[in-house]
Amino acid sequence: MADATDRMISPQPRVEDQYVGAIRPKTLDEVIGQDKVRSNLKILIGAAKKRGEAMDHVLFYGPPGLGKTTLAHVLANEMEVSIKVTSGPAIERAGDLAAILSNLRAGDILFIDEIHRLGRVVEEILYPAMEDFALDIIIGKGPAARSIRLKLPKFTVVGATTRLALVTAPLRARFGALYRLDFYDISAVKKIVTRGARVLGVSADEAGIQEIATRARGTPRVALRLLRRVRDFAQVKADGCITGELTRSALDLLNVDTSGLDDVDRKVLSTIIEKYNGGPVGLNTIAASISEEPDTIMDVVEPYLLQLGFLDRTPQGRIATALAYQHLGLPYNDRVQPTLFEE
Repeated sequence: MADATDRMISPQPRVEDQYVGAIRPKTLDEVIGQDKVRSNLKILIGAAKKRGEAMDHVLFYGPPGLGKTTLAHVLANEMEVSIKVTSGPAIERAGDLAAILSNLRAGDILFIDEIHRLGRVVEEILYPAMEDFALDIIIGKGPAARSIRLKLPKFTVVGATTRLALVTAPLRARFGALYRLDFYDISAVKKIVTRGARVLGVSADEAGIQEIATRARGTPRVALRLLRRVRDFAQVKADGCITGELTRSALDLLNVDTSGLDDVDRKVLSTIIEKYNGGPVGLNTIAASISEEPDTIMDVVEPYLLQLGFLDRTPQGRIATALAYQHLGLPYNDRVQPTLFEE
C-alpha cells in the first residue's frame, strides 16, 4: 500500500503544503476556530507582555494538521520575537540541542515539532534549560571530566505532539500550559476555505466552499489541499470558478467521498465488516489484512472514523457501528463476535 502521506486527505504535511505559508494567519485575531485555546493564549501573551518576560513554555497536542505549527508562529508574531523551528527527530545529539539553545536571545521561541520523539540524552539537556535557563556542558573525559553550567537568556519552548502519551512525564511537567487542539466544525472550516480562496485569488461560491468543508475531515491542512486541487480542476475543466457541482465532480475523481473518507478509510471499515463480521477485531489483524502499518491506522485513520461515529474502540477490539454500515450501503449486522481476533 502507498505511504499514508500520499493520501489526498492525509493530515500529515506534504511537499505541496509548503505553499500554505502565505495562507497561514499571522495574529491570534486572524486564527479561525479553537476558541478556548485562543482565549487562553491571549491571556498568556497579555500577562507575559505586562511583566516584560518570556511566556511560559507551551505544549500543543492533538491530531496532525490542526494548526500546532501555525499557532507557534502566531505566538512569535504576537510576542514580537524570533522563532527557531526544529523537530524531535532532527535533534540527534545533545550537542545539536546545545548549539540551538546557545544561539537563542531573550524572549525567543524554540518550536520543537514531534517533541515526543526527542532522545533521552537530548531531553536531559533540555530539562535544566527549560527550568533554570541553564546549559550543563561536560568538558573532558574520565576522572578529569568536569561540568560547566552556562546561563541562558529566558526563552520559551513551544512543543507540538500528536502522541501526548509518549511525552515523558518529566518533560511534560516542565510545560506551564498544555492545550489540546480538536477537529474543527464545518462552520470554522468554511471560514478557513473562504479565506484561503481569497488569498489564492480564486472565485468560489457558497456551494463549492460548503462541499470542500464537508469533505475536509475537520482539518484545515486537508481543506486547503482540497481547495488547491479543486482550483486546478476548475481552471482546466471550467472557467476557473469553484461551484458546488464542479467541486463534487473534482472530489469524486479524487476518491474523497461526502464524509471525507478515501479508499484507505473505506478499506478499513469494509475489512472489519466483511471479513470479521463487524468486529471486535484487533488493530494488528486489521493492519495485516490491508497491508498497512498499525501505527498508521491508529494515528491517521482511526481518529476521524471515531469522530464520525463509524468505529468503536473497545477492550476487545474495533467494532464497526451501524453508521459505518449505512455509509458503505451494507445491511447492518448487530451480532457482535464473542471473541477477539489477534491484537
